[in-house]
Amino acid sequence: MARLSASEVEAFISNLFEALGVPRRDSAEVATAIVAADLEGIASHGVMLLPMYVDRLRSGSVIAEAETRIVEDHGGLVILSAEHGLGQISSRIAVATAVERAKIHGTATVAVRHGFHFGAASYWTRMIAAAGMIGFAFSNTRPLMPPPGGSERVVGNNPLSIAFPSADDKPVVVDMAMSATAMGKIRLAEARGDEIPEGWATDSAGNPTKSPSEAIAGMLLPAAGPKGFGLAVAIDLLSGALSGGAVGGDVRPLYGDPSVPYDCAHTFIAIDAGRLIHSVGRTVSGLADTIRGVKPAGDTPPMAPGDIERKAREASGEHVTLPKALVETLNRLAEEVGAVARLSPSDRGE
Repeated sequence: MARLSASEVEAFISNLFEALGVPRRDSAEVATAIVAADLEGIASHGVMLLPMYVDRLRSGSVIAEAETRIVEDHGGLVILSAEHGLGQISSRIAVATAVERAKIHGTATVAVRHGFHFGAASYWTRMIAAAGMIGFAFSNTRPLMPPPGGSERVVGNNPLSIAFPSADDKPVVVDMAMSATAMGKIRLAEARGDEIPEGWATDSAGNPTKSPSEAIAGMLLPAAGPKGFGLAVAIDLLSGALSGGAVGGDVRPLYGDPSVPYDCAHTFIAIDAGRLIHSVGRTVSGLADTIRGVKPAGDTPPMAPGDIERKAREASGEHVTLPKALVETLNRLAEEVGAVARLSPSDRGE
């Protein structure tokens, strides 16, 4: 593993995207969002995705200079088209729109169609919480999970995140996929040569497996069985049906043909809780402190939702740890696309 400063990795990523035709401001914003995932311990949604992003930009299924546009505008309900641009850019526009409209209407919903992977959902709900609002983010993915009792993929593991602003600047943040684990974590295990826990996935025949490669070719299992599956269906519809975008199998494989658009959909909701007479923030902080104050059952103290990621960022020292093989791959891609920057982990220690 190689340890690098977050600022160095952000500068590298920004330079890499600029070389691929992404505007400078957009490149910098995408780089910040990607590195944030690694800093918060969510490596499955961070730098490891770059080779796939580059592949899709070079193949044309992600449009470097796409301009997100309004399709429908009903005040507190807005539909956007991402035009197959980078998901972090369309999501930033969607979140800004949701916050702006919620200030006017009290709440706002912004749905996005023709989208692309937007990284960790909590990145966007934290942004809404930072504006003093309760934030929701939903996204659909290509089918990865079978229905209970079924042997075919029909719905994605469709993540959701909800963030609540607090009085002590420690927002309560829920972020989860509807499968027992995210596919990104399985890909990360494959890259590291690790097994995955039983109960995460099946092989292509529906048999339980601990092999990441078999799981990638097989199916993810829903969290909590029919409950997780039902929520995944609801999120698919909240994202795809509400936006007028793709649902179910119409969302294409993220690691499939890089020339075919991913075509996922997202929905963001902002609730302007700060305008209420009673303080939502104090209530959030009070419950979070109650959770943290529970007597531990073991060596690890209880944490409120969002604490793990916040503590990971605090402990990171603004450095990220990447597999050396990934660093080598990224430097090779930078050379291929004519980017100037290179990652240099050798002088950063291990």
